[in-house]
Amino acid sequence: MTNSTSTNVSVGAEGAPVRAGRREWTALGVLMLPLLLVSMDVSVLYFATPAISADLRPSGTQQLWIFDIYGFVLAGLLMTMGSLGDRIGRRRLLLMGAAAFGGASLLAAYANSAETLIAARAILGIGGATLMPSTMALLRTMFTDPGERAKAIGLWSGVMTGGIALGSVMSGILVEHFWWGSVFLVNLPAMALLLVLGPLLLPESRNPNPGRFDWPSVPLSMAAVLPVIYGLKEIPSEGWHPQYVVPVTVGLLFAALFVHRQRTAASPLIPPALLRGHGFTPALVLTLVSAFGMMGSAIFTTQYLQTVLGKSPLEAALWSLLPSVLIGVAAPVTGQLVARGAHRGHVVAAGFAVTAAGYALLALTGADSLWLVLTAAGVLASGVVMVMSQLTDLAMSTAPVERAGTASSLLETGTEFGGALGMAVLGSIGTAIYRHAMPSSAPAAAHETLGGALATAAHLPGRTGASLLATARDAFTSGMHGVAIAGAVILALAAVGAALTLRKIGAGEA
Repeated sequence: MTNSTSTNVSVGAEGAPVRAGRREWTALGVLMLPLLLVSMDVSVLYFATPAISADLRPSGTQQLWIFDIYGFVLAGLLMTMGSLGDRIGRRRLLLMGAAAFGGASLLAAYANSAETLIAARAILGIGGATLMPSTMALLRTMFTDPGERAKAIGLWSGVMTGGIALGSVMSGILVEHFWWGSVFLVNLPAMALLLVLGPLLLPESRNPNPGRFDWPSVPLSMAAVLPVIYGLKEIPSEGWHPQYVVPVTVGLLFAALFVHRQRTAASPLIPPALLRGHGFTPALVLTLVSAFGMMGSAIFTTQYLQTVLGKSPLEAALWSLLPSVLIGVAAPVTGQLVARGAHRGHVVAAGFAVTAAGYALLALTGADSLWLVLTAAGVLASGVVMVMSQLTDLAMSTAPVERAGTASSLLETGTEFGGALGMAVLGSIGTAIYRHAMPSSAPAAAHETLGGALATAAHLPGRTGASLLATARDAFTSGMHGVAIAGAVILALAAVGAALTLRKIGAGEA
């Protein structure tokens, strides 16, 4: 048995690449389960909210925390958990996270108060933060052949992207037929299967010489990540108010302290040498830009389906699944291109160009363009998957295998930052154009958001309400056009940047 399939992988000295067998590919399927569920949990509460509100009667603040605490804890702990997995063993951390995720899912399903549900969602975030970097780090050690590793990472990227869309649909179906707690109970069979099969199929791997764990970096990393993500997520809907700009500024100050700590500590959480690896830093930056493009568009296409076209939340979620067909094709096709000798830098640049083309299609939509919006979303998401699968493979291949967990956590943290930044910047552009396009005579609530216009129009008589609604929908579409043009320009520039920064990284280079 090769050391890639044994239960104790020697990570310090990687031998020649070996072909993966049935065990590794079966183990990959097992690893996809927690990844799918972690990504689904980002959106799984979309349709459960009314039922939760009726049952637990949370306050407005509590309801926001029920939604947001999961993502905040997840983003804040990624770097810590990635580094921890390198020290104590990625399989061990994965199984600990699976147990925590399963227990928290059970607690959330039967929560009898808003406080209990918030606590359960926080524990889910802790579990998710252990699962995400551990799965990618284990892929790095299980698949030592570059072509097979690229294929496995392509599948990982596709599952991660598709899980967010699937979560909202699963939520709608379950809530329609069962009680709201069922959206959490679906996690239990998958986590139980992981706990049973993980020790049998997954190899253990760790850094043989990790050094002391840098505990002071843990609160510093959280203080850097959480305020920035919080502020960036609130700015699109609330505007650039001090209560959201200040947290971003504070987070950036802590980020500077965190970087200083990593450069001066004897055994830092994030070794600076990792960022100096050939290709790692460009891959990290370009991954952030890719997430910027993906999340910046998603907030508008989702609203377009519901508020402009008038689809119900479940209908909108079901329509949103159609672009996933293109996503499922993009990752394997991209992997085949690189395997057959295509230059990695050219493929990444092409992916950014495809994403920009998706934005360009979005700029052509009108107030009744269902199929054009779905096509644009599919093209855009396909480009993102092309980019992310190759950049993830590049970064993980470049990083030392003993730092695989740390490298994975950095990429995922960059993805969180990029998504939040995309929502903030492009969301602000769309909101500004919407408000400018709305007549000054419109009611205040309608002038602020399309949602406010819908609520206002519902209380106005016949033609007056219909006229306001038509004006607001046209204004929103104009805002989406502005976002699409900005996104197309940014992603086109990213294509040029990728071609230049990755020009020395050839097709066969890992």
